[in-house]
Formats: sequence, C-alpha cells, structure tokens
Amino acid sequence: MVNSPVREVPASQVQSNTVLSNVSWSVLEALDDNLAETGARLVYLDGCLEIMVPLSEEHEEPKKLLAQLLEAYMRLKGIRFYAKGSATIGLKQLGARKEPDESYCVGERSKVPNLAIEITVTSGGLDVLEIYRRIGVREVWFWEDGVIAVYALGEQGYEQVYKSQLLPELDIRSLEFHSRMADQFDAVNSFIETL
Repeated sequence: MVNSPVREVPASQVQSNTVLSNVSWSVLEALDDNLAETGARLVYLDGCLEIMVPLSEEHEEPKKLLAQLLEAYMRLKGIRFYAKGSATIGLKQLGARKEPDESYCVGERSKVPNLAIEITVTSGGLDVLEIYRRIGVREVWFWEDGVIAVYALGEQGYEQVYKSQLLPELDIRSLEFHSRMADQFDAVNSFIETL
C-alpha cells in the first residue's frame, strides 16, 4: 500500500451561493441559457433557485478522485455501470432540477441515474435530497471533509444507511480513506491493491 499524505480540506467556504425565491421555470431556463458559459450551476426546487458560482479546486479534485475510485471498484468487481457525470436531471412537472456532481446508472442504463454523488464544500441552500426524491434517484452519497454519508431512498424518503444498497460489498470506510489521499494516482493504485 502506498503511503501518501492526506489532502487537507479547508473548513472555510470556497464557494458563494445565491438563493432566489419565486422563480418560474421559464426564468430558470432563460438564466440557464444566459449563464451557460459562466460555469455557474443552477439548482431548482418549487420556485426557489440556487445559483452556485464556478466550482473550485477544493470541490473538483475530490469529485474526480471519488469518481476514479468508484469506477475502478466497479470495473474490478465486474459491475456494469454507466457514468452520467453531471448531466442535469429533473422536470418542470416535478418542480425540481439538479446537476449531480457525479452520477451513475449501476447495473443497467436508464434515463435517471440510480446513484448521485454530491461533494459538499459549503452548507445551506436547497433541500437536495427532496430534489433527488422527486426525480427518483435510489441512492445519494454526500462527501464532506473526506467523510461519505450514504442515503437510500425508501417509502418514507431517504434514510441514512451505513453501506450502499447498490454496491453492498463496497467498503465505504476504505473509499473514504483513499478519497482523502493527496495524490490521485497513488490513491487509485492503493485502493486497487486493497481489492
């Protein structure tokens, strides 16, 4: 196993978000078009719009590392998956729309991913789990400061669970450990060695 330093995740806010109320779907679509080249991300729930400024290195590096680790795991275990990335999901009829940081269809391809991953570097904003519940995403993982919280969708909404229901053999603690390593290349190789 490679002995790699752990990446420090600053506790300070590195993103600036703005939440607007009473925003219609047509205004959302117009803003989406107007802000397309800025890198801003839009999250929408029942007339409330959260605008997130372009994502920082503190957000993007753990996002990419977690995706590499997860994809390495699924490939090595022979689990069929389809990476959907951060493609926008949601509908006007649902009153909800979101771009996951990463998303996957595990098992078979479908229009809606069954796994969404969120990298949290700031708090506040809209109820992301409510958005995903309406869309029908079966499992949502939140990575924050190197810790992964897994939420599974049930009849009463999301419930925090200790292991993935989509990937029950995956050691979440090992995934966390490797997601905190400073070097992506070393982290993925070390993770593969543990499998």
